[in-house]
This record gives sequence, C-alpha cells and structure tokens, in this order.
Amino acid sequence: MSTVALEKVKTVKTLNSIAERGLNVFSKDQYTIDNDSENPDAIVVRSFNMHSMDFGSNLKAIARAGAGVNNIPIEKCTEQGIVVFNTPGANANAVKELVLTSLMASSRNLFAGVLWTRSLEGQGEEIPKLVEAGKKQFVGKEIKGKTLGVIGLGAIGALVANDALDLDMDVIGYDPFISVDTAWNLSRNVQRAMTIEQLFANSDYITVHVPLTDDTKEMFNEGSFSIMKDGVHILNFSRGGLVNEKDMAAALESGKVGKYITDFPNENVLKMKNAVPIPHLGASTAESEENCAIMAARQVKDFLETGNIKNSVNFPNAFLEYTGKKRVAAFHKNVPNMVGQITSAISSFNLNIADMVNRSRGDYAYTMIDIDNKVNGDIIPSLEEKINQINDIVTVRII
Repeated sequence: MSTVALEKVKTVKTLNSIAERGLNVFSKDQYTIDNDSENPDAIVVRSFNMHSMDFGSNLKAIARAGAGVNNIPIEKCTEQGIVVFNTPGANANAVKELVLTSLMASSRNLFAGVLWTRSLEGQGEEIPKLVEAGKKQFVGKEIKGKTLGVIGLGAIGALVANDALDLDMDVIGYDPFISVDTAWNLSRNVQRAMTIEQLFANSDYITVHVPLTDDTKEMFNEGSFSIMKDGVHILNFSRGGLVNEKDMAAALESGKVGKYITDFPNENVLKMKNAVPIPHLGASTAESEENCAIMAARQVKDFLETGNIKNSVNFPNAFLEYTGKKRVAAFHKNVPNMVGQITSAISSFNLNIADMVNRSRGDYAYTMIDIDNKVNGDIIPSLEEKINQINDIVTVRII
C-alpha cells in the first residue's frame, strides 16, 4: 500500500497502556506520541471511559484496541466527524482458547475440584486419602459427542465452532447476519440452525459471541431457558448484559442450567449457584494485546495518510488505492447531490478528477476524490473552505 509523508507531524494520544509494537507502527519522523496532548490528531484506547471527554478540533480518529466500543461516545464522534475504529478478530484466538478451556474445565468440574483440594491444606499425610474419598463429588462429563451451540459466527464464533468439531463435538451455529468472508472460513460440518430456538433446544453447551444491542439484551432469560435441555452449560464471553441475571440465578438454582461460565462477574454472579466467574480474561494475553494494538495503529495511520477506512463502527468502510495524488476526503450527510456539489467545487479551480469512491452508512456518507492535476499548495486552503461551505458537510480533509 502506498503512503505519503504528512505535511506536519501528527500527534497520537493513548488513554491506556498500549503495546509497544503497536505504537511502533507510527514512524517517529511523522508522528509523536503525546499522552498529555489536549488536541491530538488521533487517540488509541482500550477500556478508558471516554464519554465525559471533550474532543479538540484536530481529533480525526479514535481506535479501540479491541472489539467492544461501549466506552466511546459513538454518536458524538459521528456528529463531529471523528471516525471510530475497532479491531475485530485481533483477539479472536485468545478468546477462542479460553472458551474451549472453560468448556472442558467446567464440564469436568475442574474449577470446583481445584478449589476443594486447596481447602485440604494442613492435613498432611491424610491428603491423598481425602482426595481419593472426595473426588467422586466432582465426577464430570466428557464433551466428545455432545452438541455445542454457537450463537454468532464472527471471528471468534467461527474459530470456536471449527475447533469444537476437531474435539469430536457436534456443532450447531446460528447467525442470521453471517458475512461471506466468515462463511468461507467456517467448516461445512457446522450445522446451520434456522432459528435461535432450534439451537436452544438441541444444544448441550451454548456459547454466545454477539454484541450487546437492544435486540440481544437479556437474550438469555426465563423464556429461552425453558426451551433448553436440562443441565445445559452456558458460556458468555461477550457481554454481561446478554443475560437476565435474576432469571439465570433461578435457572441455576433449579438445575435447568447446569453451569454458567462468564467473563463478566459482578455481585449477582458471585452469589449464583454453579456460576464460574472469570475475571474478564478473554483477551488478556500478551499476543492479543499486541495484535489489537498493531491493528488499531495501522488503521489510524492508513486513515490519516490516505483517508482509507477499514473496520469503522460509525463511518462507512471505503478504499481507494493511494497513488500520491492530492485527495479530497469528505464526511457528510447522506443526502442527494452531495457528490455533485463536491465535484463542482473541485472543478471551479480547474482541477480534473482522476478517481473517486462514495460510500454511505445510514444518515452519513464518505467521499474520496483523487485530483488528476498537480495541485498548487496555495489553493488547498481555498478548496477546503469552498467544500466546507457546502450544506451538510461535516468534515473535509485534503491529503
């Protein structure tokens, strides 16, 4: 991919500890990492809560080194023309490994067994006898031949589904929004559930990998539990809000749900019978943190230098091969005749258009236009000003 030297050094601010390999993506001659800056060009963040922050006029991009963006005020960013990136798939292997580890460990009562064994400390030579006498309370189940239901077949869900097949499980998948790329990566042996109720009814274990939205909030509740097999194990490494905790506590108490393994413990979860609370370790590996940081930094760098957008949660993704020509990158309302007005503004300076792309997302759209001529730098401020004067333009850059 071609890049171009920036006209001035750009400032990147981090709001959490970001892996050094990620920050090294920003070359020192073009970027400075300044965590005290009040008005950076870009911010790289992990879990820092940004909802109360004021954003400076220079801020063009925020990259979340991770998948969830609940800590970022997306609507506010969109209104101010700030692109927000996340890093889907960068931590997928880390989460997949913990899901499968928890699947097997909970099925074999490993967590409870280890905790009980530690309680024998101080009983000296009696410990081996006590272990042999007490182990029968932790008899578990093998996962081989059992059915795993995977809700959400994105980067993580697809990996979990494929590896569960290799463990000789039967796998049912449900995802009405599965992408073509994911479908190519998914084993043909994953059975497709036509409805989520079909998955609920036929699974011995259920793992969920979907975002928290109005549609998915508390999707695990009394009604969904009633469809499931008795003793089903539910694994939640996505978001705590996917579960109605009152209903889950009742289902665990009755035995309808055999185990609830969650990466999102709270006071309610800690009081639940047969809940396995994990301290949010899903993506907590050195490799995952590096992968997320590198991916976030590359997306910011590419946007600042070429205007191209990949993995945005609020702007439309857009790509135009960068050739070094001057490029107009405009974020605007998705209304008629915007492209025509932008091209007219460019033409008014006797400039020809070499290439362009326009993509929309809901109420907004993003347009990149490459200018064929060699552009005199003196006219760039005037061109920016003219495009900015168009109604419904949110932001414009000339790269």
